[in-house]
Amino acid sequence: SAGMRKKAEPAIAASPVAVELIDLPGEEIPLDASSVDTVVLTYTLCTIPGAVQALEGMRRVLKPGGKLLFCEHGAAPDAGVAKWQGRIEPVWKPFAGGCHLTRDIPDLLRQGGFEIEQMDTGYIPKSPKWAAFNYWGSAR
Repeated sequence: SAGMRKKAEPAIAASPVAVELIDLPGEEIPLDASSVDTVVLTYTLCTIPGAVQALEGMRRVLKPGGKLLFCEHGAAPDAGVAKWQGRIEPVWKPFAGGCHLTRDIPDLLRQGGFEIEQMDTGYIPKSPKWAAFNYWGSAR
């Protein structure tokens, strides 16, 4: 999104690593098949409309043996928190760039053709629980 690109500008300018932004939706990755060693996915599955399609594209561009590293927020396992996520999500989405609070991240990864190698989960401290349940790890 334009807003996130603006926020990223200072970090990109200060980065010792060359960063190239690809200006297309996540569902349309303009890279050759088997051309990428690692895909890093951070806090994006909540907003990509075609999340499974985007993950399939990520899998397509990964080289054999390549990894997907992920850190995403999504559906909480606690019934009370999950209930509030469902209530808040319709109001939250328009203000947060289409962010879905209730997406099942492990299920999306599997639907996209990935096998989760390692995954940790938990609430981010000092954050509202309805927006703070995180999943992070790696998949192939």
